[in-house]
Amino acid sequence: MKKRIMAIYDSDYGFGERFAEFVNFKERVPVSIVSFTSLKELSDYSSDHGIELLLISSNVSNDEIEQIGADRVVLLAEEKIISSNEPYPSVYKYQAANHLLREVMEGYYTDLEEQGYSALSERSRVIGVYSPVNRCLKTSFSLTMAQLLSRDLKVLYLNLEDCSGLSGLTGEEYKRGMSDLFYYYRQGSFSFGRLGTVICTWGDLDYVPPVQYPEDLAFVSSQEIAGLIKQISEESTYGTIILDLGQMGKRAADVLEICDGIYMPVKEDCVSAAKVEEFEAYLAASGHDSMMRRIQKINLPYHCTFGRKDNYLDQLLWSELGDFTRQLLRKQP
Repeated sequence: MKKRIMAIYDSDYGFGERFAEFVNFKERVPVSIVSFTSLKELSDYSSDHGIELLLISSNVSNDEIEQIGADRVVLLAEEKIISSNEPYPSVYKYQAANHLLREVMEGYYTDLEEQGYSALSERSRVIGVYSPVNRCLKTSFSLTMAQLLSRDLKVLYLNLEDCSGLSGLTGEEYKRGMSDLFYYYRQGSFSFGRLGTVICTWGDLDYVPPVQYPEDLAFVSSQEIAGLIKQISEESTYGTIILDLGQMGKRAADVLEICDGIYMPVKEDCVSAAKVEEFEAYLAASGHDSMMRRIQKINLPYHCTFGRKDNYLDQLLWSELGDFTRQLLRKQP
């Protein structure tokens, strides 16, 4: 999609410049943002350029806003509670940039879809991480790989566990996530715009918060999960999607079938080996035996020197697991 013009006006020069830099770095956002601290400069710019989305201080009068002639206006409010009498929607200014961006873009994405716009991109490469073995560092490995790949690629991390613990690791309280995407998909209303409204960011990595309740994952069929992931890979602008699959039992086979590559963390004890053998026997018996050629079994190094959980994601990159994952990725074509 061709990027459209979004303008931001705020008397705080640093705020506008920082937010513009953050937005312009995001390739998945279909707008290019220009920052202003002068209403006159904004007005002069609008006379020669069509502004499709204007993010502007709530201290500016409605008459002045109307003169700018933007197609869509969102107010930058300095208070969390805004009068419902305002003619324009508003967002709270003093929040994390990724939260602010999601709120601003939610209505804009909907408008674009109603006008018939859609994202065009090559299909994303899908990497699945799954193991029938418990306590094998599957999620730690998935998060490490996703963070490392996101330094050079546009990567989306999707956690398909019923209890992921991700909120505790990131310190975020999520209002939306995979539960919403499953709902949209089952209703036939999923789109690239819907995806954009639930994505969060950790460093360079984009991710969708996991399901809100375990039941949200349990009541979705494996075919629906696979269908949603396939649609995301076809319609999003991500180069790679990392799927962190939980204990889905034998339902995992249908989801893994759409993966281009599969990593399976394993352990060397006899019980773990028996679980892997049973899963492989199921793949052969259920017609998924060709999938076994795409499965790469890995023995992950354990780490026990980490500190607080709020630093866990950063520490992963410099742990033995981080070194192991770097070496593994260097060997991949």
